Amino acid sequence: MKSQASQLFYRKATSADVELIKAIIVESVHGLGSGDYNEIQRNTALGSAFGLDTELINDKTYFVVEAESEVIACGGWSKRKTLFGGDKQAGRQSEFLDPKKESARIRAFFVKPNWARLGIGRSLIELCETEALKHGFHSAELVATLPGHRLYLTCGYIGDEKVEYKLPGDVAIHFIPMKKTLS
Repeated sequence: MKSQASQLFYRKATSADVELIKAIIVESVHGLGSGDYNEIQRNTALGSAFGLDTELINDKTYFVVEAESEVIACGGWSKRKTLFGGDKQAGRQSEFLDPKKESARIRAFFVKPNWARLGIGRSLIELCETEALKHGFHSAELVATLPGHRLYLTCGYIGDEKVEYKLPGDVAIHFIPMKKTLS
């Protein structure tokens, strides 16, 4: 496990980060999700439900976290309707949200397992919430993975009811919809 003494650098992701982000997603899903999802679920969800949405990078609402010259985490927020999933996820909705009536989306948080539980995710969420507020949003919502649910609860998000989501090949996983009022 890494120490909190490592200097962390938060920056907006660019298209040059795409392959690094995809590698972090795979490492995070297998390293941190194995207690909640079996191997078939994790492998099936990668690339769709657990994939990178490059629209977030293009919108400049997605971040990477660097430590020791290495990208170790990623996550962001969105002003678009899609709640979760990568570029290949079915049912994407790229329409912009109305910040006066709708919630910003907290999206695609992943961390390398050896950097987990050091406050990186919490700091990244605070950064995203601050940006969403600056864009006129008063609430945020997300669809939490089971391991992510624990993080979001500690950050003030509300929601505990699991919903089943069908993946390709008749595989299903559970998510938990959550919401928070921003102040």
